[in-house]
Amino acid sequence: MKRLLIAAAFVAMPGVAMACPEVNLDGTELRFDGQSLYQPRSFNVVAGGTENIAKCGIRNLTSGRPEGFVARAPDYELNFRGNGYELEFRVESECDSILLINTGSGNWYWDDDDNTESALDAKIRLTRASDGWYDIWIGTIGRDTCNARLIIETF
Repeated sequence: MKRLLIAAAFVAMPGVAMACPEVNLDGTELRFDGQSLYQPRSFNVVAGGTENIAKCGIRNLTSGRPEGFVARAPDYELNFRGNGYELEFRVESECDSILLINTGSGNWYWDDDDNTESALDAKIRLTRASDGWYDIWIGTIGRDTCNARLIIETF
């Protein structure tokens, strides 16, 4: 009977064994205000990872159901002080990249191919960017990894 109860507990908690992006893990820390990002800043990264975000139940505030593969820890953590600027994140990569962002207020944003400057790359623009921390993952649609650049800019 005890084994049956333990097995039932694991079935009832499917997220326990599942690996997903973790907002409580550290990425490379960046600190910028709106004025200092008025000139675009770029950061090299290896896009991709082992975590399949389609299985993580992320509720996305942008279009589409999030899919793709990212690392468990964010690639970058941005501490941003906006002063009313719009905040844009975009990726340039050697593969089909995705962008996943979690804001300090717990909102998720995901994109696949909205960077019109670079086919198959991601872009997210926040028109009312709040001050605070942003966890940023640069991933890929498939399981492969590739070299990429994260570009952050304000408008």
